[in-house]
Amino acid sequence: MSRTRHDQSHVMKKLPLPLLALILLVSATGCSEPESSSVTLYSGRSQSLVQPLLDRFTEETGIQVNVRYGDTAQLAVALIEEGDESPADVYWAQDAGALGAVQKAGLFTPLPEAVTSRVLPGFAAGGGAWVATSGRARVLAWSPERLSPEDLPERIEELARPEFASRLGWAPTNGSFQAAVTAMRMALGDASTRDWLLAVKEGGATSYPNNRSILEGIANAEIDLGIPNHYYLYRYKADNPDYPVEQSFFAPGNSGNLINVAGIGHLASSNKTAESQALIAFLLENTAQNYFATETFEYPVTREATPGTQLADFDKLSELKPDVALEGMDDLEATLVMLREVGLL
Repeated sequence: MSRTRHDQSHVMKKLPLPLLALILLVSATGCSEPESSSVTLYSGRSQSLVQPLLDRFTEETGIQVNVRYGDTAQLAVALIEEGDESPADVYWAQDAGALGAVQKAGLFTPLPEAVTSRVLPGFAAGGGAWVATSGRARVLAWSPERLSPEDLPERIEELARPEFASRLGWAPTNGSFQAAVTAMRMALGDASTRDWLLAVKEGGATSYPNNRSILEGIANAEIDLGIPNHYYLYRYKADNPDYPVEQSFFAPGNSGNLINVAGIGHLASSNKTAESQALIAFLLENTAQNYFATETFEYPVTREATPGTQLADFDKLSELKPDVALEGMDDLEATLVMLREVGLL
């Protein structure tokens, strides 16, 4: 046995069984030649966050990952334009809306049940078109110096009241905000959502470019309230436990508690089935899931993984989230039209 084959055998022995089975499938189907030991990934997840995981995948499997990093929505548009000619094998998005758009275009091929069954209920598309890799909750951030818990609204709809809107920061151009508006449209209807957007805007809400700047606006006393994703505050508090912002959820079932996901799917045009499924399976193993919990402060989506100590347990989170099907959040274009109509884009 050559040294290369010996090293590969040693790595294989260390792999978890679901991932090992997929790697063995590569060999069994004759795809173990060097030209086949790679996979092309379109990633809407930032390089700084996920490259360490991709490097580890290559180290453990020998499969090289060729990555095109970019904006999640722009990559979805690129995939739809490229169609069957796309060089991509796998698409990793940071929100369910973009995954839904690619699914709606018929570009995904179903993932095997051995992969989709790994995640908690509700975190894989019907028919296995895509699977979540981590969870991302919408929250209400607030200043503990200028507000107390009893002052906070119980429903996101209450932010339209002048006493809240005038103290609120939001990020209309941000993808996570747009996904949240899509969820609100699904839960409340278009008319109520449009009325809410107009009322918050006319009430004096301050627009920011992203979630980080909302939290910094609260810390700098520019605003008192904000509606970001949950994990940004944990990152600030990891560096400074006394960072002057707190966050909480709205009442159980309220659309303001959207639990969005980052997720991944295998493209039907790909001829790298085993390699693609191996990558997806790897992202659901404990190594990757615990990485999301401890390094990016996102929620793991498998039963075996352990959330970071700062994160609420998933059972409680499931009680809080609205009854919105993630795979139905594919109508982003109508949300963008609405935001333009009310003057937020």
